[in-house]
Amino acid sequence: MRLVIAQCQVDYAGRLTAHLPMAKRLIMVKADTSVSIHADDRAYKPLNWMSPPCTMTVQEVLPGTDVAATTQDIDSQITQVWEVKGPQGDTLQISIGQIYYDAEHDFGVDPGLQKDGVEAHLQALLAENPTTFGEGWQLVQREYYTPIGPVDLLLRNDEGQYVAVEVKRRGEIDGVEQLTRYLELMNRDPLMSPVSGVFAAQQIKPQARTLATDRGISCVTVNYDELRGLDNPEDRLF
Repeated sequence: MRLVIAQCQVDYAGRLTAHLPMAKRLIMVKADTSVSIHADDRAYKPLNWMSPPCTMTVQEVLPGTDVAATTQDIDSQITQVWEVKGPQGDTLQISIGQIYYDAEHDFGVDPGLQKDGVEAHLQALLAENPTTFGEGWQLVQREYYTPIGPVDLLLRNDEGQYVAVEVKRRGEIDGVEQLTRYLELMNRDPLMSPVSGVFAAQQIKPQARTLATDRGISCVTVNYDELRGLDNPEDRLF
């Protein structure tokens, strides 16, 4: 990962246009080729970004070079112009001014998120019981690897189409966003597309359900005790 803290201006062109005036920001260039620009607020959410796979070219700007034709709000302090191209033809142009920090770090292979006992067991139980989601559904792989992280479960439905399942103990908006990123990446693969999504949890917050529904993601509330065989409907009095 490369981390750069610098004065920068950012211009995005694609499905819409967006402009970030010159200011001091953090730029992250990850090993998966993604690029994101962060302010010193908003928690983890970037101001702008380009999802992988993408390519980046760097143009050195010599003192006195006129770069006003390609950028806005430019002054004589611009030293580089980064052009990041996304898979859909969109572009992110980052005009770099004064650089305060520039370093690269090798993170190695990430072991992935270690889930708590209940969540990890819930994932294992659902892998053993894919028909929880529908008759004829089959498990393809647990922890299916993607360049941006592992999908909890990769299944095939009764029509033979791939389904990515994100498993949470408590379903919140962050989990829906995570699954959305997986689906966006997986659906770029013509050998897998179309890939649909299922958000599975013991409890799903209304806001998360609304967001999932808006994005075409199905929500499944899972009974943990029933999966473990501790809640047999035939033994209930009512």
